[in-house]
Amino acid sequence: MKSSRSSSYRPKLSSLFQPQPSNSLAVKLLFAFFFLAIGFALGIIKGFYIKSSSISHSSSSSLHLPRQPVKKIEPVPKVRVGLKGYMEPTNIMHGMNDEELFWKASMVPRIKRHPYQWFPKIAFLYLTKGDIPFAPLWEKFFEGHGGLYSIYVHADPQFNLSFPVGSVFYGRRIRSKKAIWGRVSMMDAERRLLANALLDFTNERFILLSESHIPLFNFTTIYSYLVGHTIYMESYDLPGTGGRARYRNKMGPVIRPEHWRKGSQWFEMDRKLALEVISDETYYPEFKKHCKMCVADEHYLPTLLNIKRWPHVANRTLTWIDWSQKGYHPANFSSEDITIEFLKKLRYGRSCNYNGMKTRVCFLFARKFLPNCLDRFLELAPKVMGFG
Repeated sequence: MKSSRSSSYRPKLSSLFQPQPSNSLAVKLLFAFFFLAIGFALGIIKGFYIKSSSISHSSSSSLHLPRQPVKKIEPVPKVRVGLKGYMEPTNIMHGMNDEELFWKASMVPRIKRHPYQWFPKIAFLYLTKGDIPFAPLWEKFFEGHGGLYSIYVHADPQFNLSFPVGSVFYGRRIRSKKAIWGRVSMMDAERRLLANALLDFTNERFILLSESHIPLFNFTTIYSYLVGHTIYMESYDLPGTGGRARYRNKMGPVIRPEHWRKGSQWFEMDRKLALEVISDETYYPEFKKHCKMCVADEHYLPTLLNIKRWPHVANRTLTWIDWSQKGYHPANFSSEDITIEFLKKLRYGRSCNYNGMKTRVCFLFARKFLPNCLDRFLELAPKVMGFG
């Protein structure tokens, strides 16, 4: 009995010790299935993306949607200004303020030899309230002498000054500020004109004119007269209310009473003196602070010449003016006053020194003429003044 039970139980025990499936194999199968699923999913996504891209491309092609324009970057042309363009600027309406202008104009080449040949030019500086009524006369005066002169016009900024294309005055208006007679703003305007003219290195002589000025001789005579070393400016001591009484004690000790001088506003100077005037940081600031209404345009330059003991000064002006009537302003002349005899008097009515010799050609310009004199001057210029 015992043996029978033992024999029946053995098979069950033996079955317990038979080898079972391994757990590691199941894990491997699980991972394989997982990666297969991921690969299948990625394939579906990629196929969908390619299909949508082709649909989008075919749709845009069929709709003919405009493409975004491709902006071409054009090469910047190299504009070569060159030395001549730097030394003789043609565009005078720059964007510089006064401080920048005076700084740039004060630059001086230290090499004296010129890099190319040029003829010295005369800078005609027109300080005007508005229009230039004698512009047609000046056109006749300048005709045929291009390259020997430059023109600069300082007019009231509120005045709409314009000249036709082709005129010698076209495009020659500088950046201006209001200038009032008797005030230092008048001298500011003169310095502004000088500074603009100094930007052209070929300008060697500088002459100040007004809208009521006329030339008494032709261009060749005036050009020959001015090319030299002599400076034509007045500087003298004048007692009384029109001279010494205008001095301000607050100017001392920089400017003392014995320095004070008077002279005509209408100057003619060379480049060296013009550079001194626009670069002055010693004496002009005293005028700006203390001589705001002491007629600085009649005292600053004469006083500067006296302090500096400037050489080669003729101590006379080249502008004829009639001061015979009393007052602060000279006489005016109308068309009825303009005769051949009158013009000859202006041209040869005085004796003076020129380069160490006596001459009767003392005035090259004259003022103050009313606009109605224009036709008369145009009529007499060929007969008397040698041009037109």
